[in-house]
Formats: sequence, structure tokens, C-alpha cells
Amino acid sequence: MIKKEVNSALELPIMEYFFTIQGEGFYSGRAAFFIRTAGCDVGCVWCDVKESWDNEKHPLQTIDFLINEVENSGTQLVVITGGEPAMYNLTTIINRIKKLDIEVAIETSGCYNLNGNVDWYCFSPKKFKAPVEEAYTKASELKVVISHPSDFEWAESHLTKINSTCKLYLQPEWSKQERFLPEIIEYVKKHPKWRISLQTHKFMDIP
Repeated sequence: MIKKEVNSALELPIMEYFFTIQGEGFYSGRAAFFIRTAGCDVGCVWCDVKESWDNEKHPLQTIDFLINEVENSGTQLVVITGGEPAMYNLTTIINRIKKLDIEVAIETSGCYNLNGNVDWYCFSPKKFKAPVEEAYTKASELKVVISHPSDFEWAESHLTKINSTCKLYLQPEWSKQERFLPEIIEYVKKHPKWRISLQTHKFMDIP
């Protein structure tokens, strides 16, 4: 949900920010500074950060403050995630990060048009809310979470719309990994256009 009025040119509701190792998808294993915005209306039943959904429960942080934290971390990559970060106009914060010669990636459900020019667009569509058309053209990687047998067919349904350079990933939902990882392995062997993404940060016990 999103209730709090936000002037995103000056501030954003932030659940947390931290310097860590990217655990999933294309940049897995790379050091990255994460900015997790608060506010989401997608409502994934298996979301592991449900506390991010209500932006009124989290403080507004100024863009100046966040940029200072990014710069002091020494990172070369910032990942903006959520919640659903594309609910906000991210133009100001993205432009200011890129002025520091730092790459910017976003992790989004693709349910909103993105305001801001990122270097990497991780599109993780959800069945609970349909994505907008631009998500398919902007996607650098398509990351589909597998939590039900029907999700394989659903993942394939996106391929008629996705751009030709997009990287394709299947990722087991964490709580069902023992069940679905073997199925994903066999699926990828038969459909090698897909790659496997794992939540390696959880194996390493890091944020």
C-alpha cells in the first residue's frame, strides 16, 4: 500500500539501506549498496519483506542523506528495490547516483512505468498484478519466481513480449526450494535459454 505523500525529488520512504553482496540474478556475487523503498500494492503472498508494504511505517529519508551513504560506502553498484520502487519518481536519486560514476539497477515487478534511466532493469513479474508494457522493452533480466508447477508455463508466457537481449532466470521461492529446485534444474536442461537464480545471500546468511 502507499498512503504517505512523497516529494521524491527531495525524499523517499525507506525501509532500509545497506552495503552487501547481491544474492540473485545477473549480478549475483557482486558487491552492491541496496536502497529498499517502502510501499507496495502488489501483495505477493510469499514476499519475504512484507514489512515494506506500508510506506507510513517507515521514515522519509532525504535524497541528500541517501547519496551521502552511497558515496561513503565505496560501492560501484546501487540496487534500488522494495517494496515496489517504481511507485515513486526515481529520476532525481538515479541521476545523482550516476553523476558519481556508479551503476544503478532496479528490481521491480514492472507494474508501474519507471521514471528514471537505470543501467540495469530486473523485471520480476507477479501474478498478483499485471505488468505495464514498458517492462518488457526495458527489461535487462526477466526473473520469474517458481512456487507452483504452473509457474513454468507462466514464465514462458512472457517470452513473446520480452526484448531479445533480456537474460532469463528461474528462481525457486525460498520456502519451497527443496521441492522446486530439482524441477527447475531439469527444466533448464531441457530449455537452455533459461538460467537458474538462487538467493545465495540466504545461504551465506547476509542481508
